[in-house]
Amino acid sequence: MDVLKYPLATEKAIKMIEANNIVTFIVDSRATANLIKNELESKFKVKIDNIRIMIDTKGRKKAYIKLNNETPAIDIATKLGIM
Repeated sequence: MDVLKYPLATEKAIKMIEANNIVTFIVDSRATANLIKNELESKFKVKIDNIRIMIDTKGRKKAYIKLNNETPAIDIATKLGIM
């Protein structure tokens, strides 16, 4: 199962990257916080502080991933081509 589908690049998501060190991903509907954390840590070699998950009005599952202060979210966004 591919847990991380794609990153969000909305205005709100970009603001969260810059201000709060949070990256937002659309994830598989069966994904848990532990699966998301393990995949993101192994793919990007980052440390994660917190993950919040919600289902939006379009039925997509979003994961708000707060990165550790050692790892700027802008670096991840640059690798993903968001910024």
